[in-house]
Amino acid sequence: MPDWLRFGIGTLTRLPVPAPLDTGRRTAGLAISAAPIIGLLMALVCGLPLLLPTEGPAGFVAAVLVIALLAWATRALHLDGLADMADALGSGRPGPQALEIARKSDIGPFGVIALVFALLLQAGSLAACASRSDGYAALIVAVVTSRAALTWACGRGVPAARLDGLGAAVAETVPRIVCATWAIIAIVAAYGVLGAAGASSVVVAITSAVIVIAIARRRLGGVTGDVLGAVIEVSATCALVVLALWP
Repeated sequence: MPDWLRFGIGTLTRLPVPAPLDTGRRTAGLAISAAPIIGLLMALVCGLPLLLPTEGPAGFVAAVLVIALLAWATRALHLDGLADMADALGSGRPGPQALEIARKSDIGPFGVIALVFALLLQAGSLAACASRSDGYAALIVAVVTSRAALTWACGRGVPAARLDGLGAAVAETVPRIVCATWAIIAIVAAYGVLGAAGASSVVVAITSAVIVIAIARRRLGGVTGDVLGAVIEVSATCALVVLALWP
Protein backbone atom coordinates (compact mmCIF):
# COMPACT_ATOMS: atom_id res chain seq x y z
CA MET A 1 0.00 0.00 0.00
CA PRO A 2 1.51 3.38 -0.99
CA ASP A 3 2.32 5.87 1.73
CA TRP A 4 -0.22 8.42 0.53
CA LEU A 5 -3.02 5.87 0.85
CA ARG A 6 -1.86 4.86 4.31
CA PHE A 7 -1.76 8.53 5.26
CA GLY A 8 -5.26 9.16 3.93
CA ILE A 9 -6.91 6.10 5.45
CA GLY A 10 -5.11 6.51 8.76
CA THR A 11 -6.05 10.19 9.00
CA LEU A 12 -9.63 10.10 7.75
CA THR A 13 -10.81 6.74 9.14
CA ARG A 14 -10.21 4.42 12.07
CA LEU A 15 -9.17 1.51 9.86
CA PRO A 16 -5.91 0.02 11.16
CA VAL A 17 -3.26 0.54 8.51
CA PRO A 18 0.53 0.59 8.82
CA ALA A 19 1.95 4.04 9.46
CA PRO A 20 3.34 5.68 6.31
CA LEU A 21 7.11 5.75 6.02
CA ASP A 22 6.98 9.08 4.23
CA THR A 23 4.79 11.84 5.66
CA GLY A 24 6.13 14.65 3.50
CA ARG A 25 4.03 17.31 1.87
CA ARG A 26 3.74 15.44 -1.44
CA THR A 27 2.41 12.39 0.39
CA ALA A 28 0.01 14.56 2.39
CA GLY A 29 -1.22 16.29 -0.76
CA LEU A 30 -1.95 13.01 -2.50
CA ALA A 31 -3.73 11.69 0.60
CA ILE A 32 -6.03 14.71 0.89
CA SER A 33 -6.63 14.68 -2.87
CA ALA A 34 -7.94 11.13 -2.49
CA ALA A 35 -10.23 12.08 0.43
CA PRO A 36 -13.46 12.08 -1.68
CA ILE A 37 -12.77 8.50 -2.78
CA ILE A 38 -12.12 7.40 0.79
CA GLY A 39 -15.31 9.19 1.81
CA LEU A 40 -17.28 7.44 -0.94
CA LEU A 41 -16.21 4.00 0.27
CA MET A 42 -17.02 4.91 3.87
CA ALA A 43 -20.48 6.24 2.93
CA LEU A 44 -21.30 3.15 0.90
CA VAL A 45 -20.71 0.97 3.98
CA CYS A 46 -22.00 3.21 6.78
CA GLY A 47 -25.13 4.09 4.82
CA LEU A 48 -26.36 0.50 4.45
CA PRO A 49 -29.06 0.89 7.16
CA LEU A 50 -30.75 3.39 4.85
CA LEU A 51 -31.43 0.58 2.39
CA LEU A 52 -33.79 -1.04 4.90
CA PRO A 53 -37.48 -0.03 5.03
CA THR A 54 -37.38 3.52 6.40
CA GLU A 55 -41.00 4.60 6.65
CA GLY A 56 -42.15 6.58 9.67
CA PRO A 57 -40.03 6.52 12.86
CA ALA A 58 -37.82 3.80 11.37
CA GLY A 59 -36.38 6.40 9.01
CA PHE A 60 -35.17 8.58 11.86
CA VAL A 61 -33.73 5.58 13.69
CA ALA A 62 -31.86 4.52 10.55
CA ALA A 63 -30.57 8.06 10.05
CA VAL A 64 -29.28 8.30 13.63
CA LEU A 65 -27.64 4.90 13.26
CA VAL A 66 -25.88 5.99 10.08
CA ILE A 67 -24.62 9.21 11.67
CA ALA A 68 -23.37 7.16 14.63
CA LEU A 69 -21.57 4.75 12.30
CA LEU A 70 -19.88 7.64 10.51
CA ALA A 71 -18.77 9.12 13.83
CA TRP A 72 -17.36 5.74 14.85
CA ALA A 73 -15.66 5.20 11.50
CA THR A 74 -13.89 8.56 11.75
CA ARG A 75 -13.14 8.31 15.50
CA ALA A 76 -15.42 11.39 15.81
CA LEU A 77 -12.41 13.53 14.95
CA HIS A 78 -14.37 15.78 12.60
CA LEU A 79 -17.06 16.39 15.20
CA ASP A 80 -14.36 17.14 17.75
CA GLY A 81 -12.85 19.64 15.34
CA LEU A 82 -16.21 21.34 14.87
CA ALA A 83 -16.66 21.68 18.62
CA ASP A 84 -13.13 23.01 19.18
CA MET A 85 -13.45 25.58 16.40
CA ALA A 86 -16.82 26.72 17.74
CA ASP A 87 -15.30 27.22 21.19
CA ALA A 88 -12.31 29.07 19.75
CA LEU A 89 -14.38 31.43 17.63
CA GLY A 90 -17.10 31.84 20.23
CA SER A 91 -14.58 32.98 22.82
CA GLY A 92 -14.02 36.22 20.93
CA ARG A 93 -10.33 36.07 21.84
CA PRO A 94 -7.49 37.12 19.52
CA GLY A 95 -5.99 34.50 17.21
CA PRO A 96 -3.23 33.05 19.45
CA GLN A 97 -5.54 32.81 22.47
CA ALA A 98 -8.34 31.32 20.40
CA LEU A 99 -5.93 28.67 19.11
CA GLU A 100 -5.02 27.74 22.66
CA ILE A 101 -8.70 27.35 23.52
CA ALA A 102 -9.09 25.00 20.54
CA ARG A 103 -6.16 22.92 21.79
CA LYS A 104 -7.83 22.15 25.11
CA SER A 105 -9.32 18.69 25.49
CA ASP A 106 -12.49 19.90 27.21
CA ILE A 107 -15.54 21.23 25.41
CA GLY A 108 -17.24 24.54 26.15
CA PRO A 109 -20.79 25.80 25.64
CA PHE A 110 -20.22 26.92 22.04
CA GLY A 111 -18.84 23.51 21.18
CA VAL A 112 -21.80 21.74 22.77
CA ILE A 113 -24.28 23.94 20.90
CA ALA A 114 -22.47 23.38 17.59
CA LEU A 115 -22.47 19.60 18.06
CA VAL A 116 -26.12 19.41 19.10
CA PHE A 117 -27.37 21.44 16.17
CA ALA A 118 -25.07 19.75 13.65
CA LEU A 119 -26.10 16.24 14.70
CA LEU A 120 -29.79 17.13 14.87
CA LEU A 121 -29.69 18.72 11.42
CA GLN A 122 -27.77 15.78 9.97
CA ALA A 123 -30.04 13.11 11.43
CA GLY A 124 -33.26 15.03 10.74
CA SER A 125 -32.29 15.91 7.18
CA LEU A 126 -31.14 12.37 6.43
CA ALA A 127 -34.39 10.99 7.84
CA ALA A 128 -36.38 13.37 5.62
CA CYS A 129 -34.44 12.15 2.59
CA ALA A 130 -34.94 8.54 3.67
CA SER A 131 -38.70 9.10 3.80
CA ARG A 132 -38.51 9.88 0.07
CA SER A 133 -36.40 6.76 -0.54
CA ASP A 134 -33.29 8.71 -1.51
CA GLY A 135 -31.53 8.69 1.87
CA TYR A 136 -28.71 6.44 0.72
CA ALA A 137 -27.93 8.63 -2.29
CA ALA A 138 -28.20 11.78 -0.16
CA LEU A 139 -25.70 10.41 2.34
CA ILE A 140 -23.22 9.53 -0.38
CA VAL A 141 -23.51 12.98 -1.95
CA ALA A 142 -23.05 14.71 1.42
CA VAL A 143 -20.05 12.65 2.52
CA VAL A 144 -18.24 12.84 -0.81
CA THR A 145 -18.93 16.57 -1.10
CA SER A 146 -17.62 17.21 2.42
CA ARG A 147 -14.36 15.48 1.52
CA ALA A 148 -14.18 17.49 -1.69
CA ALA A 149 -14.58 20.56 0.52
CA LEU A 150 -11.63 19.30 2.57
CA THR A 151 -9.37 19.65 -0.47
CA TRP A 152 -10.27 23.36 -0.59
CA ALA A 153 -9.18 23.76 3.03
CA CYS A 154 -5.81 22.25 2.10
CA GLY A 155 -5.51 24.10 -1.19
CA ARG A 156 -2.64 26.32 -2.22
CA GLY A 157 -2.93 29.78 -0.74
CA VAL A 158 -4.60 28.66 2.50
CA PRO A 159 -1.87 28.77 5.18
CA ALA A 160 -1.62 26.84 8.41
CA ALA A 161 -2.45 28.69 11.62
CA ARG A 162 0.26 26.85 13.54
CA LEU A 163 3.65 25.38 12.77
CA ASP A 164 2.71 21.97 14.16
CA GLY A 165 -0.21 19.58 14.02
CA LEU A 166 -2.28 18.14 11.20
CA GLY A 167 -3.08 21.55 9.74
CA ALA A 168 0.59 22.33 9.25
CA ALA A 169 1.17 18.91 7.68
CA VAL A 170 -1.52 19.24 5.00
CA ALA A 171 -1.96 23.00 4.49
CA GLU A 172 -1.30 24.21 0.93
CA THR A 173 -0.55 20.69 -0.32
CA VAL A 174 -3.44 20.35 -2.81
CA PRO A 175 -3.23 22.16 -6.16
CA ARG A 176 -6.17 24.43 -6.93
CA ILE A 177 -6.91 22.47 -10.09
CA VAL A 178 -7.53 19.38 -7.95
CA CYS A 179 -9.93 21.32 -5.70
CA ALA A 180 -11.85 22.65 -8.70
CA THR A 181 -11.89 19.25 -10.40
CA TRP A 182 -13.39 17.52 -7.37
CA ALA A 183 -16.03 20.24 -7.04
CA ILE A 184 -17.03 19.81 -10.68
CA ILE A 185 -17.08 16.02 -10.39
CA ALA A 186 -19.25 16.24 -7.26
CA ILE A 187 -21.70 18.64 -8.91
CA VAL A 188 -22.04 16.53 -12.06
CA ALA A 189 -22.32 13.25 -10.16
CA ALA A 190 -24.86 14.67 -7.69
CA TYR A 191 -26.92 16.03 -10.59
CA GLY A 192 -26.87 12.63 -12.22
CA VAL A 193 -28.09 10.94 -9.04
CA LEU A 194 -30.43 13.50 -7.47
CA GLY A 195 -31.00 16.08 -10.19
CA ALA A 196 -31.02 19.81 -9.49
CA ALA A 197 -31.34 19.15 -5.75
CA GLY A 198 -28.09 17.20 -5.75
CA ALA A 199 -26.17 19.77 -7.76
CA SER A 200 -27.49 22.61 -5.60
CA SER A 201 -26.54 20.79 -2.41
CA VAL A 202 -22.94 20.48 -3.60
CA VAL A 203 -22.74 24.17 -4.53
CA VAL A 204 -24.12 25.23 -1.14
CA ALA A 205 -21.83 22.80 0.70
CA ILE A 206 -18.66 23.98 -1.09
CA THR A 207 -19.69 27.59 -0.56
CA SER A 208 -20.18 26.97 3.16
CA ALA A 209 -16.73 25.39 3.31
CA VAL A 210 -15.15 28.41 1.64
CA ILE A 211 -16.87 30.65 4.19
CA VAL A 212 -15.57 28.57 7.10
CA ILE A 213 -12.06 28.68 5.63
CA ALA A 214 -12.28 32.45 5.20
CA ILE A 215 -13.38 32.89 8.82
CA ALA A 216 -10.54 30.66 10.00
CA ARG A 217 -8.00 32.68 8.04
CA ARG A 218 -9.33 35.96 9.39
CA ARG A 219 -9.76 34.91 13.02
CA LEU A 220 -7.09 32.23 13.48
CA GLY A 221 -4.58 33.04 10.76
CA GLY A 222 -5.16 29.86 8.78
CA VAL A 223 -6.27 26.25 9.10
CA THR A 224 -5.69 23.70 11.81
CA GLY A 225 -6.79 20.10 12.22
CA ASP A 226 -9.87 21.42 14.02
CA VAL A 227 -10.70 23.72 11.11
CA LEU A 228 -10.46 20.79 8.72
CA GLY A 229 -12.93 18.82 10.85
CA ALA A 230 -15.27 21.80 10.99
CA VAL A 231 -15.13 22.18 7.20
CA ILE A 232 -16.14 18.54 6.76
CA GLU A 233 -19.03 18.67 9.25
CA VAL A 234 -20.40 22.05 8.15
CA SER A 235 -20.33 21.19 4.45
CA ALA A 236 -21.90 17.75 5.00
CA THR A 237 -24.65 19.29 7.14
CA CYS A 238 -25.40 21.99 4.57
CA ALA A 239 -25.62 19.42 1.78
CA LEU A 240 -28.08 17.28 3.74
CA VAL A 241 -30.22 20.26 4.73
CA VAL A 242 -30.53 21.41 1.10
CA LEU A 243 -31.49 17.91 0.00
CA ALA A 244 -34.06 17.61 2.79
CA LEU A 245 -35.70 20.98 2.11
CA TRP A 246 -35.66 20.74 -1.68
CA PRO A 247 -39.28 20.64 -2.89
